Amino acid sequence: QVQLVESGGGLVQAGGSLRLSCAASGRTFSSVAGMGWFRQAPGKEREFVAAIRWSGGMTLFADSVKGRFIISRDNAKNTMYLQMNSLKPEDTAVYYCALDTIYYPTTHMSRSGAYDYWGQGTQVTVSS
Repeated sequence: QVQLVESGGGLVQAGGSLRLSCAASGRTFSSVAGMGWFRQAPGKEREFVAAIRWSGGMTLFADSVKGRFIISRDNAKNTMYLQMNSLKPEDTAVYYCALDTIYYPTTHMSRSGAYDYWGQGTQVTVSS
């Protein structure tokens, strides 16, 4: 079993920055394929934000955050990060981290169905 715990959410003004963390525990990570971030705004469906391969570090971003968000991971700490810059009110959402154990093509990492484990989420609110 894997536990994922997000942190780093909060309230920030438009144009500001936040750094989210996702700490994973509960199993060895030799079989982890990758991790990702998704978000869900009120009244909207959950959407893909970014993903990263655990080995090699290949990344994938949603068009809406490309150039503003940076995803990274620290394999030694079993932790993934999302550096969010130039935040906009439309980035307001609950952000979830997720972990997948099967190697899909990188483009498939944008699909929520590719992930086996999910965190509880952390709220990010961007004021205008």
